[in-house]
Amino acid sequence: MAGPRLDLGMDRFSGLYLWALLIVIFSLWIPQLFLNMVTFRSVASAQAVVAILAIAATISLASGAFDVSIGAVANLSTVVAVAMQTIYGWGMWQSIVLALLIGPIVGFVNGFVIVALKVNPVVATLGMGSVLLAVQEIVTRSSQPAPPSSETWMNLTLTPIFGVQVIVVYMIVIALVVWWATAHTPAGRHLYAVGSNPEAAKLSGVRVGRVQWLALIASSTICSIAGVLYASAYGPSLTYGASLLLPAFAAVFLGSTQLIPGRFNVWGTLIAVYVLATGVQGLQLVTGVSWLNQLFSGLALIVAVSLAGWRQRKVAEARRIDSAPPGKVGGDGPAGNRPDALSTSSASVPAN
Repeated sequence: MAGPRLDLGMDRFSGLYLWALLIVIFSLWIPQLFLNMVTFRSVASAQAVVAILAIAATISLASGAFDVSIGAVANLSTVVAVAMQTIYGWGMWQSIVLALLIGPIVGFVNGFVIVALKVNPVVATLGMGSVLLAVQEIVTRSSQPAPPSSETWMNLTLTPIFGVQVIVVYMIVIALVVWWATAHTPAGRHLYAVGSNPEAAKLSGVRVGRVQWLALIASSTICSIAGVLYASAYGPSLTYGASLLLPAFAAVFLGSTQLIPGRFNVWGTLIAVYVLATGVQGLQLVTGVSWLNQLFSGLALIVAVSLAGWRQRKVAEARRIDSAPPGKVGGDGPAGNRPDALSTSSASVPAN
């Protein structure tokens, strides 16, 4: 008789094991460069904006909408927060409020196009991203604005607290709020129900369109917060938003394989952000090359989506076998059980 099998939780905690392994490897390989507070603070602070964007993407993807305008929203918010101060002479707080309004407005328009006009989410948000780039050109008069020189402006994100820059604390607070809202409220349950099976959610009385619309507004609002924080921490940039899009989505999809496999979740996303960042930072310290971030993010996105699709097919096959009458296992199942029906679509949502 076989004894109890040791469950190490590899299906839920593989990211944590990988993170620990990377830390051990680089600590032994380059201890002087890797094992110090400078590296810790650098990784923690540098990834805060990526993590906030990834949290925003987690919300929209959980609702079934693939929003590729998140980078453009953050970038426009950055530019507006800076340009209104240095070009147009506005005060700091007035500029921040205006920049933060960009997110809800863009999210509302995205929601209208996707929910009311029934446009594919990728197409709608891709078009919105292009529109935002044009608005950015208008606001900046086609030139990168100078950064504000106010000490209060810089201290907004660079003030040290608990050994790290305060921008990391902002990230944790946002993560806690989104986690609580998605995991412990009826709105969160509706969000996952819509993303998992909108038809079943509708039959259960959930207002599918409204849930997805509000998810897009919430996602874009968080992107605007990320944009303002980026502006304070790093200054103005006309192009950074596009470069953060891939790392953010890679973290979200990789995070969907962690803690609650098959579900986009906040803490899985944050684990993925810092696992990838630790690997990139360690290899950059060893090699000195600058293209590792793009390589890691691209490979992580491919692997994460592949794992999510594999798990989805596995779950669907198990359900088909369990529900089939005796002697009827095999043959053509319903569309949801076919591998082609589980491939990436406009939302690429793992089964909840």
